[in-house]
Amino acid sequence: MTREIMSMEKVLADDAAQTAAIRAAVARYAAAWQAGDRAAIAACYHDEFTLHYAGHNPLAGTHRGKPAALAALAEVARRANRKLLGIDELMAGPRRGAILARESFSRDGRAAELERLLVYAVRDGLLSECWVYDRDQAAVDAFFAD
Repeated sequence: MTREIMSMEKVLADDAAQTAAIRAAVARYAAAWQAGDRAAIAACYHDEFTLHYAGHNPLAGTHRGKPAALAALAEVARRANRKLLGIDELMAGPRRGAILARESFSRDGRAAELERLLVYAVRDGLLSECWVYDRDQAAVDAFFAD
């Protein structure tokens, strides 16, 4: 084999191993989320977990560190009475993993079913960063408003 082919095979093997590790971390999280196991969910987060929420609402922005991220998630639950309806897709590649989920939000007599994409970075087998993308950001902003 030529050096180039051997090098490419190593890259592909490394990518496959990294993809498998990311898929495993995201799958552990998805299973805990589907089970409603808050302790297992929190155990999936790296101590330096960072959560990024988009939008124009009091929770938008970056929440750095596991305690700050968990506080933001608790506030989301309080403001939106958030409930997981289902995980439609679990995806993984050599750099990121993702979950496409459906959730219901309800507050003050209002209710909505929302499609959300959560993109994860993984470090040391744990979720280290999450970017949340909502299909209907305006609806999310309304639920998260003061």
